[in-house]
Amino acid sequence: MSDKQPSVNPFDPNAWRDARDTYMDAWSKVMVATVNSDQYAKAAGAILDSYLTASSPFREVLEKSMLKVLEQLSMPSRQDFMVLAERFTHIEMRLDDMDAKLDRLVKQTAAVPPRRNRTTPTATKKKRTSAKR
Repeated sequence: MSDKQPSVNPFDPNAWRDARDTYMDAWSKVMVATVNSDQYAKAAGAILDSYLTASSPFREVLEKSMLKVLEQLSMPSRQDFMVLAERFTHIEMRLDDMDAKLDRLVKQTAAVPPRRNRTTPTATKKKRTSAKR
């Protein structure tokens, strides 16, 4: 008895692609289940906390040395930029307030009808007396 198995070409790219897709789907399901578990969240939190605790002194030393270098090079630090940004924000807010006040003044003056330019008797007297001098 000769059982003939269907011949499979080991160099067929479709077979390799199907195997890869099956493998990736299985790992994807496992990883999603792992990452969404409480144990994973606790472990990741503990690792992150220990990393931040261990790196804190190094970061402080790095920040202090960077401030000294920037100061010696006469360059602004992050704090200097933050102070400037805050000042610019205050200036911008004041300009916005002034713009709103000017808009109100324009609306008020537009609502008032223009007055005729009459010469009052006192104004003509002043003109005459100044012309005589």
